[in-house]
Amino acid sequence: MSGPVLVTGPTGNVGRAVVRALLSEGVPVRAAVKSPERTVALLKEMDGEVMPVPLDFLRPETFRPALEGVRGVFLLRPPAIARMQETLNAFVDAAVTQGVKHVVFLSVDGAEKRAWVPHHAVEEHLKRSALGWTLLRPTFFAQNLGDAWREDLRQDHRLYLPAAHGRVAFVDVRDVGELVTRALLDTSLRNRAFTLTGPEAVTFDEVAVMLSEALGRPIRYEPASVAGYVRHLHRRQLPWGQVGVQTLLHVGLRFGRAEQVDPTLANLLGRPARTVRQYIEDHAPLWR
Repeated sequence: MSGPVLVTGPTGNVGRAVVRALLSEGVPVRAAVKSPERTVALLKEMDGEVMPVPLDFLRPETFRPALEGVRGVFLLRPPAIARMQETLNAFVDAAVTQGVKHVVFLSVDGAEKRAWVPHHAVEEHLKRSALGWTLLRPTFFAQNLGDAWREDLRQDHRLYLPAAHGRVAFVDVRDVGELVTRALLDTSLRNRAFTLTGPEAVTFDEVAVMLSEALGRPIRYEPASVAGYVRHLHRRQLPWGQVGVQTLLHVGLRFGRAEQVDPTLANLLGRPARTVRQYIEDHAPLWR
């Protein structure tokens, strides 16, 4: 199978990891963005063949040009999009029409059992389609520390989440990027779903200690109430739909929803998965 791979969300944490992993295997990349100008920084940091192409899930007329001639697609749901039927599912239909053979979809842990999660609708639509598909269901990303929770750590020196004392088997997006590439190149991973976790489950108190050691200043974990967390995200100017989804996902951590360690990622990679401590030590300047 020849041709480029279309990568959605290429300027985000997971998308950049996927682009890097594909390029390391010599696979040309078509980077799907709302505005190609946004890929300037991405193109500068990547060593390989990356071609920007306009794609907006709210504009169906952009689907066909983005998909023309691609060998496969890495599909990621933008957090601000909650309605799947006319956006990502319509994009999947366009991929079928354009003759795409395989879609790797970045879902979430437990999406197959939680119909309220937007990813569930995309998973079911892919299964009913004529496409080959691979569903990746990661737990919480270690990169949330450097993204969604970064300002709390830098400004307030705290992790503020409604997770109580739940444990999380954090997964590193660098590992996910490598697995996406393998799934796109290895037909044995088609029409299969995988839960992805890191190698150990840790509490947020333990993460705060790791951050304190790496940064040389105190970082604390402050368990948030549900109402307090909703107000916190609203002050951060997140859309209400995103506030609702993030709150539900984090509250689920109280009840052990992300504490199970699964060896699948390490087994598929053929090496140990990265730990959250490795991520923190590799990226300490983010919080300084």
